[in-house]
Amino acid sequence: MKDQQDQPRDLDGNPVTPGLPMAMLAEVTHRCPLACPYCSNPVELVRAAGELPANDWGRVFREAAALGVLQVHISGGEPGARRDLAQIVAHARDAGLYVNLITSGIGITKARLQELDAAGVDHVQLSLQGIRPDMADRISGHPGSWDKKMGFADWVTEIGFPLTINAVVHRQNMERLPDMLELAERLGARRIEVATVQFHGWADLNRKALMPTREQAVFARQIVNDARIRLRGRMVIDYVPADHHAAYPKACMGGWGSIGLNVGPDGTVLPCHAAQSIKWMRFENVKERSLSDIWHLSDSFNAFRGTAWMPEPCQSCARKTVDFGGCRCQAMALAGDARATDPVCSLSPLHAEVVAAAEADAAADTAEFIYRRMSKGG
Repeated sequence: MKDQQDQPRDLDGNPVTPGLPMAMLAEVTHRCPLACPYCSNPVELVRAAGELPANDWGRVFREAAALGVLQVHISGGEPGARRDLAQIVAHARDAGLYVNLITSGIGITKARLQELDAAGVDHVQLSLQGIRPDMADRISGHPGSWDKKMGFADWVTEIGFPLTINAVVHRQNMERLPDMLELAERLGARRIEVATVQFHGWADLNRKALMPTREQAVFARQIVNDARIRLRGRMVIDYVPADHHAAYPKACMGGWGSIGLNVGPDGTVLPCHAAQSIKWMRFENVKERSLSDIWHLSDSFNAFRGTAWMPEPCQSCARKTVDFGGCRCQAMALAGDARATDPVCSLSPLHAEVVAAAEADAAADTAEFIYRRMSKGG
């Protein structure tokens, strides 16, 4: 039996009972040839010298599998920036994990994709920045990106990987959503993730250029609903809605520290990709502690587990086990308090202010981007 001090507890000292994670996001690098202004990576990017070696990733994957993780999403940045990516993939496969490669498709040759197939990649997820070459290249900040992506998609089909298209939508491309769905069909995608920009990291710096209007949000939801009916049985459509125009928040990560975890390029373990925006919270590292201990016992993972930590109106709300109070990082960004009700919720006292700010951002007359760039030496 664990000592009393080792019992998992939330911020108020209430005991919590962690479940087991099913999936892990392994961000093996922050390096990327693209400069997408909505990137969810932190503004302070980890440099190459700080990245975990492939053998360390192997240990992390084994610990993840022992913890209960079934699948790993290998991402970045652009994971292809790692010369030892095939070795990393092989470690994940050796640990018995299902391997999903999340990539921009830029910088990975056909020969290298075949190498990754042999190493154990099960599935490929390809990001899409726009439906036309000019828009894709402008949003990604990488001339020629469209042609490279389409060539990469052909190789994926030829090799036989199942394909997911990740289409990030925002004010400057949301009207082209029907065309994005049509392209996913043409490419033979089995799944498309229509993800409205979430305003963390670099996206928060670009709110006035990216915030969709309420009319666009309504349009996108209708297009998704219609497409789900039309494509049922042929293509799965996952939809991340525009938070700032919703009545209720989404259940971020299925509940904090509930079903998934992220490991950053330097080994920092996070309950979600944006958790480091909560500056007062300390996050532990796989270099210093086992993944199991971090999942079960760390203050960061236990902080917002369960419902005992919730303030009103969440505590007495019938939806508290549906959306778990919403996104803690969004509460931090919009309310200045990670423990507050997510202000995108219509029951939050700050909701009207958030809606007004979003509408002002959506009406801003700007299309200029602050591009994601790694500082020199990265």
